[in-house]
Amino acid sequence: MIAVFDLDGTLVDSDHALADAFVALGVPREDITFGHLLADECDRLGVSVDDYLAAYDPERAQPYPGIDDLLAQLPVWGVCSNKHPESGAAELARMGWQPTVAAFADRASGPKQLGPVLAALDVSADEVLYVGDTAHDRACAEAVSCRFVLAGWNVRAEPEPGDLVAATPADVLAFLTP
Repeated sequence: MIAVFDLDGTLVDSDHALADAFVALGVPREDITFGHLLADECDRLGVSVDDYLAAYDPERAQPYPGIDDLLAQLPVWGVCSNKHPESGAAELARMGWQPTVAAFADRASGPKQLGPVLAALDVSADEVLYVGDTAHDRACAEAVSCRFVLAGWNVRAEPEPGDLVAATPADVLAFLTP
């Protein structure tokens, strides 16, 4: 089984980095929500994507404890994220992470889709475990009928009945065995 991860809120604790860029552009912190396409959130908040990207500091986003150890144990893994490709690629490079496949907002029209990731990995949905922290991530996995594990290490993650939940990144390994 191959793990594919959401980036923000799953691999990296990026809430402050994401919000700080909007705040720097004059958006009240309480108006900011997470888990959306950047273009949609910028439109909703009345800022341009270019201005947001100029204000975004990828150094503020840090891996959750245990993520580096988890990824080091996975010979093949992927990323499927709504993140803008420029900042997503910069964060992966800064962390020294080299997923087999990384799909960002430019790989799909609308919210992230696992289909292009499955195709790039040349696997079927039943061979993939998608790990994420939001209802959007759950829906992304359901859309292709792959298993979903909630990143329970993110305090914002809200389990739904029937969710598989990993309390720590290391717990993901147990869900990768059939």
